Amino acid sequence: MENKYEVVKALLKEQLLSSAIKPGEKLPSIRAATELWSCSKNTAIRAYQELEKEHLIYSVPKSGYYAVLRTSPSKQTAADWIDFSSASPDADVMPYKDFQHCLNRAIELYEDHLFSYSDPQGFFTLRRALEGHLANSQIFAPPSQICVVSGAQQALHVLASMPFPNGKAAVLVEQPSFQGMLRSLDLLGVTTLGIERTMDGIDLDELERHFRNNHIKFFYTVPRFHNPLGASYTQEQKMRIAKLAEKYDVYIVEDDYLADMDPDEKADPIYSYDQAGKVVYVKSFSKIMLPGLRLASVVLPTSLMETFRLFKASSDSSTAALSQAALELYLNCGMYDHHASLVRDRYRLRMQQLAECSKHLLPPQIDFRIGVGGIFARMSIPEEIDLHDLITSLYQQQVRVTSTEHNYLRTFRRENGLRISIIQTDSAKIEKGIQIVANTIEGLLEQKHTSRLQVIDWI
Repeated sequence: MENKYEVVKALLKEQLLSSAIKPGEKLPSIRAATELWSCSKNTAIRAYQELEKEHLIYSVPKSGYYAVLRTSPSKQTAADWIDFSSASPDADVMPYKDFQHCLNRAIELYEDHLFSYSDPQGFFTLRRALEGHLANSQIFAPPSQICVVSGAQQALHVLASMPFPNGKAAVLVEQPSFQGMLRSLDLLGVTTLGIERTMDGIDLDELERHFRNNHIKFFYTVPRFHNPLGASYTQEQKMRIAKLAEKYDVYIVEDDYLADMDPDEKADPIYSYDQAGKVVYVKSFSKIMLPGLRLASVVLPTSLMETFRLFKASSDSSTAALSQAALELYLNCGMYDHHASLVRDRYRLRMQQLAECSKHLLPPQIDFRIGVGGIFARMSIPEEIDLHDLITSLYQQQVRVTSTEHNYLRTFRRENGLRISIIQTDSAKIEKGIQIVANTIEGLLEQKHTSRLQVIDWI
C-alpha cells in the first residue's frame, strides 16, 4: 500500500510532466496542498521534498515551490530523420545520471571554490587526475604542463593566435581538415598552407619540403580518426612526423579528439615519440561526455606554457569551476573509463555496419573507404553530380548529410565529397540511410547520362 506522500507526489508529478503546471509556475502552498489532498502538513512537505530531489521543482525561501521541469521536445519528428551530419554525441548514450551525481558531489566538496575565479591553467587536483588519465594513452606529463581549457576549440584558437619560440608565423594544415581550426586561422588572418591528406596518410617528403622551405610555426594534424576522412596515421608515420618536427624546429599541434575511441591499445599518439618538446597534445572530452560542459585538456612543452597561460587567461580568465570539479570526480571514481568503453563499443559496431552496408549498396562509382573506428567517413562523389542537388534531394527524403567543402582552405583543390557521421544513428537507420543515398546517387547519374544522350538535330 502506498504512503500518502507518494500519492501526493505522483499526482503533482503527473501535472508537471503533462505541463498542467507549467515551467516557472508556482505550486500550491503547503497549507493549500494539505487541503487539496486531505493530508497532513508533514505529508505535503515530504512530497515536495521528493520532487525537489528529482529536480522537478525548487524552493524559494519565504515564497514557496516552483516548477523547473522543461518539457522535452517531441522526438517523433527526430525519429523520422536519418542524421548523417551531426558531430554531437548520441543523447541515448550520454551519462546524465552518473554526471549528475558528480555535479552534486562537486558542489558539496568544492562549494568554497566554485563561485570565484580559479587558476587559468585549471584546478591543480584536476590536472593531477588528468596526469594519471593521460598516462594510460602514453602521454606522460606533470600537472605543470597540463592546462584545462573550455573545449578543444578554445585551445586551437589560442595556439593559432599566440607567438611560438621558433619565431615563425605560418601554419600548415592537412587538407581536408577540421572546420573549426580553419575558421580560427581565417578569422585571425594567419598565413595558412595546406598539404593533402588521404586515407593512406600524407606525402612525408612533401611535409619535409614544407618544414624546410616555409616559415612554419606549427603543423596542425588529426592523426587518429581524422575529421572528415576517418583515417588514422600508422605508427611509422607518427614517428617520422615527430622526427621531422625536431629536425626543422616546427611544432606539432596534435588534435586527438577521439583518443578514447581507438580499439587498438598500442596506437600511441605522436606525442609519445616527441624527444625535443615540439608536440602540443590536445584532448577533448566532448565526444565521450556532455559537450555542453566545454572541457578539454592541453599538454604543452614548458617552452610554450607561460605564453599559452597568458593568452588563455586573456580570453576567459578561468575555465568553469563546477565542470572542472565534476570531471575530476568522474575521472577518479572510474566512471569515465567505464562509460568510454561502452561508447567505444557502440560506435565501433556502427562503423562496421556502415562499412558493410556501403559495400553492398553503393554503386561502383562511389569511392567510400571507411576506417576501423571513430565516427566519421568521407564519401567521394563523382564530379558530374552537383553536391547541392544531392544534399537537397536527400534532405527531401529526411536524410541529413553535410558537404566537406568547408573542410578545405579557399585556395586548395576540393574533392566532391560528403562527410558521413554515425554518431546519431543506429544499425537500422544506417542501412536505410545508405540505401537512400545509393538510390539518389544512381538517379542523379542516370539523369546526367540521359541528358548527354539527348541530341537536337537542326534542320
